[in-house]
Amino acid sequence: MKILVCISNVPDTTSKINFTDGNTKFDTNGVQFVINPNDEFGLTRAMWFKEKQGATVHVASVGGSSAEPTIRKALAIGADEAIRVDAEPTDGYFVAQQLAAVVKNGGYDLIIAGRESIDYNGGMVPGMLATLLDMNFVNTCINIEVDGNNVKAMREIDGGKEKIETTLPLVIGGQKGLVEESDLRIPNMRGIMMARKKALNVVAPIDAIAATTDIKFEQPAPKGAVKLVDADNVGELVNLLHNEAKVI
Repeated sequence: MKILVCISNVPDTTSKINFTDGNTKFDTNGVQFVINPNDEFGLTRAMWFKEKQGATVHVASVGGSSAEPTIRKALAIGADEAIRVDAEPTDGYFVAQQLAAVVKNGGYDLIIAGRESIDYNGGMVPGMLATLLDMNFVNTCINIEVDGNNVKAMREIDGGKEKIETTLPLVIGGQKGLVEESDLRIPNMRGIMMARKKALNVVAPIDAIAATTDIKFEQPAPKGAVKLVDADNVGELVNLLHNEAKVI
């Protein structure tokens, strides 16, 4: 089985986010970038398939050279080979088109993508990718087992979980549940040294279009001061909730 894990290079959630050029561009200065958490769950599950079933695991990312440390981490965790599409990931549709070209050229059986990235939270790429490739698709996937060409998967739905049986080739939008946080792997020294010898192939982007344009970014308004209400003064609490907070 040949697996492609799609990797997004995203800001660490502890980073302070700022914008430049009149709030039209993201300021990367001082920002630490990491593997998108949903993608890391998928990568860890792919490592299980590699170790238990002898799968070959490649990772792919769309981005500039600044994304290579994140890609190298994926190689250090255990991926066999990496592909970087040398293009700015302008929007989900553009990224999906680039990844679809990678899949077509690589002949992959299982494509694991995170259900969404933590920077824009669009949640679009896995579904678009499956559509462009005309492959089966399971979103919000929390478990997957592969036996030959047959797949048993489980996904989260409103109010519960759904079991699905399907076949390869398959695209999944994975999340926590594929593995738990305690299962995530930290690259060791041997993995880091081996990663330096593994192929990181930089490929030119295909001619593709972006379906959206970012006009302006806006940070959430700062939180206001906290108002403390005496436990015995229920009337004042109701008044504040109704007239000021407007939640009742």
